Amino acid sequence: MSKEQRARIDAMLRQPRPESPRSVEELRAGFKALMAQMIVPDGIRTTRTTLGNRSALQVEPDNGPRAGTILYFHGGGFVFGSPETALSLTGHLVAKTGFSAYSPDYRLAPEHPFPAAIEDTLSAYRDLLDSGMDPSAIAFAGDSAGGGLTVTTCLAARDAGLPLPAAIVAFSPGLDATRTGESMDTKEGIDPVFTREAVEHTGAMYLAGADPHQPLLSPAVLADLSGFPPMLIQVGTNEILLDDSTRLAARARAAGVDVILDVTADVPHVFQSFAGVLDEADEALDRAAHFLGRRLGAGRAANASEK
Repeated sequence: MSKEQRARIDAMLRQPRPESPRSVEELRAGFKALMAQMIVPDGIRTTRTTLGNRSALQVEPDNGPRAGTILYFHGGGFVFGSPETALSLTGHLVAKTGFSAYSPDYRLAPEHPFPAAIEDTLSAYRDLLDSGMDPSAIAFAGDSAGGGLTVTTCLAARDAGLPLPAAIVAFSPGLDATRTGESMDTKEGIDPVFTREAVEHTGAMYLAGADPHQPLLSPAVLADLSGFPPMLIQVGTNEILLDDSTRLAARARAAGVDVILDVTADVPHVFQSFAGVLDEADEALDRAAHFLGRRLGAGRAANASEK
């Protein structure tokens, strides 16, 4: 682990920004440019496909996938981002696990506010199930807003009477549209990526007037997680969204869910994106890949023993 690596990344993320809120177009262009700097691993191939009537990116190992599928939800505050901007994360998970992944291009706010993103991710999951895929061979994974979608899509699937996936992996998930976590204030200034003002700016676009006090918008404080699959939540201590993760983990434990809360010191939001330049990122992705390998493998083994 390198203090120098962390310091360089922190300094890069603190580059001066416009004082006034940026337009949607500026937010999207800036995020695309930032994520284009991330390292996408060798040994994978990508193909454009369709999932749940939405465009999606399929990511596979060059040498062919093993049995198991990751349904990956990209980050971007529900306003920006795409499967391509998350390719460093999806690609590393695929390279490290040998599983294939699908990343749906869900609709974004403000053009398509809540609940459009959840409708699209649920449709993508339903499409996988309708194709004959065993839910015990599927894991949800995602970062930031997409990390939140791993949880809310699972809630929506349960409400729809669908079988739940085998596992959830959430990187720095956004899980509380009420913004009531203590870290929203205690980590202000420490977080090199977000301010309360910034997340409330994009959050308002997604809410479009909806009451944030509902499980599909604030699962960290309102969701019933009973019956949820095993979860791995990874977060850094330098995040204003830190308490989104800690409170969801507490709710999961209280509901009898197998949950691992994996907190890394002195790293920023979705630090896993910096794989290849930050030791903590590579190590966290190794832990996530191990978790996915064990959980998807366990589900297949259980099904085989029942037949």
